Amino acid sequence: MEQQEIRRILQAQKAYFAAGKTLPADSRIRALKRLRAVIRAHEGEICGALQQDLGKSGFESYMCEVGLSCSEISYMIRHVRAFCAEKTVPTPLAQFAARSYTKPSPYGVTLIMSPWNYPFMLTIDPLADALAAGNTVVLKPSAYSPHTSAVLAKMIGECFDPAYVAVIPGGREENQCLLGQPFDHIFFTGSQTVGREVMRRAAEHLTPVTLELGGKSPCIVDSTARIPLAAKRIVFGKFLNCGQTCVAPDYIYCDASVKDALIREIAAQITAQFGAAPLQNPDYGRIISQKHFDRIAALIDPQKVAAGGKTDPAGLRIEPTVLDHVSWDDPVMQEEIFGPVLPVLTYRTLDEAIQAINARPHPLALYLFTQNREHARMVTGRCAFGGGCINDTVIHLATSQMGFGGVGASGMGAYHGRAGFEAFSHRKSIVDKKTWLDLPMRYQPYRPVYEKLLRLFLR
Repeated sequence: MEQQEIRRILQAQKAYFAAGKTLPADSRIRALKRLRAVIRAHEGEICGALQQDLGKSGFESYMCEVGLSCSEISYMIRHVRAFCAEKTVPTPLAQFAARSYTKPSPYGVTLIMSPWNYPFMLTIDPLADALAAGNTVVLKPSAYSPHTSAVLAKMIGECFDPAYVAVIPGGREENQCLLGQPFDHIFFTGSQTVGREVMRRAAEHLTPVTLELGGKSPCIVDSTARIPLAAKRIVFGKFLNCGQTCVAPDYIYCDASVKDALIREIAAQITAQFGAAPLQNPDYGRIISQKHFDRIAALIDPQKVAAGGKTDPAGLRIEPTVLDHVSWDDPVMQEEIFGPVLPVLTYRTLDEAIQAINARPHPLALYLFTQNREHARMVTGRCAFGGGCINDTVIHLATSQMGFGGVGASGMGAYHGRAGFEAFSHRKSIVDKKTWLDLPMRYQPYRPVYEKLLRLFLR
């Protein structure tokens, strides 16, 4: 898309927002209902596009993309009136007589930049939050998932005026043009490298940002864990979408005493869930591009493969793979894997594991498998991470009742449900001072009696 056209869309959205069309709660609800309806009408096309881009099965496409998106929209429809409401707060005695309250207000014209790994859900979820908060939205889906991006553009064009919601197709040139525009808020999901660039460009206009990034998310397995169940749930979370999930367990950090049993159970679970030949499983997806395939394949050390390890270069497919005898110095531990390769490291004490995790950049997710409640308190209390699970993986993001986001290097800000509404809102603090009384103590000339009253109020 030409830069002039992008600027024209931005100006049209500024005018649309300035006209107040997005502000009434009824308008927001109607927009959300239109969005949900168009998703349901195009469900087959959406799933087909996800299969073309990532090899996702229809079941997985609905479970992880379409269904979660509809759930977020429905949640917002039910709660948007309550979220929009003013909230009265106590007024200090020194400000008597007055009413103090907070009032949520939309930022205005917002930009949502979404990634390729969950190209539908990670576009629609923040869109639902932005619409519920009363914003106009420019969507920039990833160029790496062209079929899903095309369906998104078709759907959005059917149910929204571009002055309200617009999809900008294209790649790096369009991204650079968009980041040069004075948006009122930018919501970005993607890599840490690109996240730094987004934040740098946003700073030029002092634009607030929400960054949903990634990192090396650990999966701790202690000596009390139920190993068969832990293996089953780790395999699900790690190899979902071929490991191309921002909250997938990046590596296992387990008590040395359970490592061998855990690896055996993981290998058995890979066979149970994906078959003896995962590369022949039609429900097992593929890597998004040749570039990412080559990068992930290069991280597999044949001497350390404990399970899997086979690749299909023509189909961009890599078997669910487990690596044993891995150290912190191995190449696979120097970057977020974002693929179906699972290294296993061991610790001697849980305190050692906590210190090692905290010595590294804060991860987006952390998982702990344990039957020891004190261990759970130690890990969740002392480790810094965005969110996570005890005795499961990835499911913490599948709820609108909790915010989802990172901390430190894994991101800033959160969304889903109320947190998503707040992410796209500014909450104004307002004091409505009454006119029938005007206490004189704040005005000059200052008097000793007023100082006594002041000290009584402000202490």
